[in-house]
Amino acid sequence: MQQHEPIKDIVIVGGGTAGWMTATALATILNGRYNIRLVESDEIGIVGVGEATIPMIQRFNRIVGIDEQEFMRATQGSFKLGVEFVNWGRVGERYMHGFGRLGQDLATVPFEQYWLKMRRLGKAAALEEYSIARMAAKAGKFMPARHDVPNSPLADIAYAYHFDASLYARYLRKISESRGVTRIEGKIVRTTRREGDGFVTAVELEDGTSVGGELFIDCSGFRGILIEQALETGYEDWTGWLPADRALAVPCEAVPAMTPFTRATAHKSGWQWRIPLQHRTGNGHVYCSRFISDDEAASTLLANLDGKALAEPRLIKFQTGMRKQAWNRNVVAIGLAGGFLEPIESTSIHLIQSAIQRLIDFFPDRSFNATERSEFNRQSRFEYERIRDFIVLHYHLNQRTDSPYWLECANMAIPETLRQKMDQYRAGGRVVRVDNELFSEVGWAQVFEGQNMPVERYHPLVDVQSEADIAEYLDSVRGVIAKCVAVMPTHEEYIKRHCAAPRL
Repeated sequence: MQQHEPIKDIVIVGGGTAGWMTATALATILNGRYNIRLVESDEIGIVGVGEATIPMIQRFNRIVGIDEQEFMRATQGSFKLGVEFVNWGRVGERYMHGFGRLGQDLATVPFEQYWLKMRRLGKAAALEEYSIARMAAKAGKFMPARHDVPNSPLADIAYAYHFDASLYARYLRKISESRGVTRIEGKIVRTTRREGDGFVTAVELEDGTSVGGELFIDCSGFRGILIEQALETGYEDWTGWLPADRALAVPCEAVPAMTPFTRATAHKSGWQWRIPLQHRTGNGHVYCSRFISDDEAASTLLANLDGKALAEPRLIKFQTGMRKQAWNRNVVAIGLAGGFLEPIESTSIHLIQSAIQRLIDFFPDRSFNATERSEFNRQSRFEYERIRDFIVLHYHLNQRTDSPYWLECANMAIPETLRQKMDQYRAGGRVVRVDNELFSEVGWAQVFEGQNMPVERYHPLVDVQSEADIAEYLDSVRGVIAKCVAVMPTHEEYIKRHCAAPRL
C-alpha cells in the first residue's frame, strides 16, 4: 500500500456564500492540520441572490456547529416550508412544492397511489391537504418537527431557511477566521502554473503578492478565474432547455406577515421570486432576453412588489449549464464557478454544499489521483443533470397559450432522462428515483400534479384495500394534519419568540 503524501496548503479563490461555506466546512473538518487561505477583493461584488434553501442545509449547519437561533438572528432569516408556484400550469393556478412527506404509509404502495384512485372516483381532497408542510405554509404557521411524537405529522415537519446572503457570508467568515482560516484581501491578476502537468501553483495579486498552494478551490463566481480563465476547462451550455439568460434583483420593504415559503410567480417571459426576510423582502425577475427587454422586465418586476423598492434593480446575466469538469488538475470549482441552474427550486446553495461534501469524500493527497477526480466529476455531472431535468419540467409541463415564451417551452425537445420520468408518471403515477438523486418521488409528484400531468392508471395493488378503507384512511390523514396545523404558532410568533433579529 502506498504511503500518502498529504498536501498542506489550500487556497480558496473568492468569498461570498461559496467561498465562506467552503472555508467553514474545511476549517471544521480538517481540524487545523492544513493551512487554509481565502483570497477575495472588496472591489468585486458577489451575486448574492441565493437567499432561499432546501432542508439539506440543516446538515451543513450541524456539521459546522451552527446554532440555528443565533444563525437566524445574524442573517435576518425566516423559515421555509416549500415553494409556491403561481401561473405555471395555467394562468390563475397555483400549487406548492412542500417539503417532507405526503400522507402516511398504508400497506405496500405509496400514499399518492391511493390518492390517485380516490381522485379518479371524485372522493379525494386536494393533494395539499395531505401535507403538513403545505397546510402549515398556507395557514402561515411554523414550528420545527416534534420528535417526541413519532406517530404524528408534527414529527414529519421538514423545513429550510430564507436569509440575507451577504449577512450569511459575513457570519461564516467570522466562524472560519475563528477556526484558523486566513483571509487575504486583493484582486487576482495572474495565475502561475507548473510546467509539465499544468497544475496551478500560485495566484498573484494586484499589489504583487503571490499566494501559493497545492489545492485551489475556485469560488470566483461566473468568472471562473482558475477553472476557466486559467485552465480553459470549457462550459456546457443548457440554454436550449432553459432559455432564461438574465435576472433583475431588487429588495423591497418587508411585509407585515412573513410567509413561511418562497413564491415563484410566472410572468409572460419568465418568472419572479419572492423571499421574505425579517428586515426586507428579496425579489427578482428571471427572464429570457429574446422575448422581453431589460426595461420591460424591470417594469414587470417593480409592478409586482409587495412594498416600496429599496434600491434600483440589479441586472445579472447568466448562461445556464455546467463546467465540463468541476475538478480539473488541482482546481475544484464550487458554486457559480462550477455551473448555474436558475434558483426556481432553491438549489444553488445546496450545490455548494454537496460539492464541499464531495471534496471531503475525495480529498486529495499530493498525487491528485486521476481515478478519484474522474469519479468526483461523474457525480457532479449526475447531480447537475438531474436537477436540470427537474427545473426543465416546470417549464415544459405548462398549458399556457398567452405568450410565445411559454409555447416554446411547452414544445421544446427535452432531455431523454426527463422524458423517461414523464412517461413513467403518465403511465402509472410512478416516479423512479435514480441513485439517490436530489429530488424525491414526493417532490416530482407534487410538480406533476400541480401542473396537470395526466395519469393513465394507478398501481394495481391499491385495489387490495377496499374503497371504504382507503376513504377512511385519507380522511384520517387529512383530519389529523388539520388538527396539528391548528395548534402550531404562526411564523411571526415563532420567530419573535425564538430568533428575532435586532432591527437594522
